[in-house]
Amino acid sequence: MIFRKGKTELEKMRRANLIVAEVLDHLSRLVKPGVSTKELDEVAEELIRKSGGLPSFKGYQGFPASVCASVNEEVVHGIPRRDKILCEGDILAVDVGVQFEGYHGDSARTFPVGQISDELSKLLEVTKESLYEGIREVKVGTRVSDVSAAIQAHVEAYGFSIVREFVGHGIGKSLHEEPQVPNYGTPGRGPRLREGMVLAIEPMVNLGGPGVKVLADNWTAVTIDGQCSAHFEHSVAVTDNGPWILSEPS
Repeated sequence: MIFRKGKTELEKMRRANLIVAEVLDHLSRLVKPGVSTKELDEVAEELIRKSGGLPSFKGYQGFPASVCASVNEEVVHGIPRRDKILCEGDILAVDVGVQFEGYHGDSARTFPVGQISDELSKLLEVTKESLYEGIREVKVGTRVSDVSAAIQAHVEAYGFSIVREFVGHGIGKSLHEEPQVPNYGTPGRGPRLREGMVLAIEPMVNLGGPGVKVLADNWTAVTIDGQCSAHFEHSVAVTDNGPWILSEPS
């Protein structure tokens, strides 16, 4: 079942997502060589709780941390660790979820650690652009696969690969709701978008091939070829006036 949200529900989701954005903004200033991903997780949890929210990810299906912190070849769901130290030239994808008054917000960004290569800079740029290409398709009456196809077309035009094993999703009272939002596909398929639907759109893009595998911790997904991956995400409401990016401050 696909849930559509009313005005009050969307306002709560907006607040949850603004906390997410505030946390990501703060973490962006802390990402530098020598910092551990566990330190970033601890800062994030403190900020979330001080803002009146709860960390959506902590304890979700057993996940042990408040944020996902994925470095270099780690695609998604990286577990923050004290011994995972950021180095010059790394990239770090941070995914943050916040529950506020019973509703969830979800957003992710990939940060450079110090100076990164031109190749990695382009990967981050194209992945972020692909997110906004998908968001532009969020209109009443279009279909989920219109979003998917726009993301795929942009990514593949630059020679990068779309991850297929992990996809975006609906979001609301539950962190993951219907519909699924793949980052690839043929336009004109899937559920039609209606006012009040909220989608967490999240392209995951690999520098090399699209293949991924999950490590023995049962969470961390990495690229099979060991090349880097980037991840950007926004929670987006469908409105009669077009997309409302709940996780982007006005």
